[in-house]
Amino acid sequence: MAALGNLIWFVFLGGFFLGLGWLIAGVILYITVVGIPFAYACFRISSFAFFPFGKDLVDASSVGESRIVGTTIANVLWFVLAGLWLAIGHLVAAAASLASCLLILPIFLGAPAWAVAHINLAKMSLAPLGMRIVPKPWR
Repeated sequence: MAALGNLIWFVFLGGFFLGLGWLIAGVILYITVVGIPFAYACFRISSFAFFPFGKDLVDASSVGESRIVGTTIANVLWFVLAGLWLAIGHLVAAAASLASCLLILPIFLGAPAWAVAHINLAKMSLAPLGMRIVPKPWR
C-alpha cells in the first residue's frame, strides 16, 4: 500500500517537485560552509518528500545515535529563518488535501493520507537537525 501511495504522491501530488525543491535547497546550502549541516537536513527531507509513505520520523537518539553538540541552537536558527514558514506551507497543503476529499469529489478518498504526509513534512521542517527517517514496521 505504501508503494501505491508513494507512486500517486510522486506523480500526481507534487512529490517530485517537493523533493526537487528540497534537493536544490540542499545544494545551495552546501555551497556555503555555514550551511552544510542544514544541507544534510535538506537532503534528508528531500528523500522523505519524494516518498513519504512507509517511513516514520524519529529522534536520532531513539535509533542509537548521540546528539551532536549545537543541534538545538541550529534548530532554533532553522526555525526562525525557514522552518516556521515551511511548516505553515505544509499545514495549508494538508488542509487543502482534507478539503479536497470533502468538497471536490469523494473520489479523493486517499486525501487524508496525503494530509498526514504533509503534516509529517511540516513536523520535519520545523526542526530537521537530529531527526532520522526510518522505515515503518509492517503491520
